[in-house]
Amino acid sequence: MNSRKDQLLAFDRLLTIMDELREQCPWDRKQTMESLRHLTIEEVYELGDAILDKDREEIKKELGDILLHIVFYSRIGSETGHFDIADVANSICDKLIDRHPHIYSDVEVSGEEDVKRNWENLKLREGKKSVLEGVPVSLPALVKAGRIQDKVAGVGFDWEEPQQVFEKLKEELEELQSEVNARDQDKIEAEFGDVLFSMINYARFLKINPEDALERTNKKFIKRFQYLEAKAMEKNKPLSEMSLAEMDVFWEEAKKL
Repeated sequence: MNSRKDQLLAFDRLLTIMDELREQCPWDRKQTMESLRHLTIEEVYELGDAILDKDREEIKKELGDILLHIVFYSRIGSETGHFDIADVANSICDKLIDRHPHIYSDVEVSGEEDVKRNWENLKLREGKKSVLEGVPVSLPALVKAGRIQDKVAGVGFDWEEPQQVFEKLKEELEELQSEVNARDQDKIEAEFGDVLFSMINYARFLKINPEDALERTNKKFIKRFQYLEAKAMEKNKPLSEMSLAEMDVFWEEAKKL
């Protein structure tokens, strides 16, 4: 691995290249924070894919892309006189020191839960009116639900045992079935949302990331379905002309593979 000196030299090299691109490249020169925003979001998702695939080489590349974006935003900020990369780095350093009094002060903690609880309490003391203020509005609903639950649990609003959450999930499923039987579409949607919220909460107690779990299932389904498509192609028979029983034979083969 590279030494700290080499790491700093590499970062300085990136800053120099960013300056050159901003000054000399027509495409880089015209970019704004707004034009970069959707590209940054795409890069984060690509990093997420690489992490799920456990592709270390791809993770390294995607981290580089995200680091470039951080440097890019900071360069734009310096041009308007609002902030530069040093301000960005110092801002997070100051926050980390303030939020870890058990490391940088005399506060004692007994474990991870104390750390999370202190973190949320410190944010409230900084002027936030709600622990939920830190949850981005634009987060996908699945991820947002998990963050909401993490936040409120950090201040003690939580179940005590996984079994309690499981019982709540069963209760929500029964309520959903009741509304399905009543055929009230609006209430069905509301109850379905409650079921999903409870499922995400249960995943938290099982120490499972629901987004990762669902994506794992997505990838598994894609692989099995593509196996089914390949087998259908071998038989020169379109899937639309195959019976469910025929397709199920190949599906079971894919599961064994």
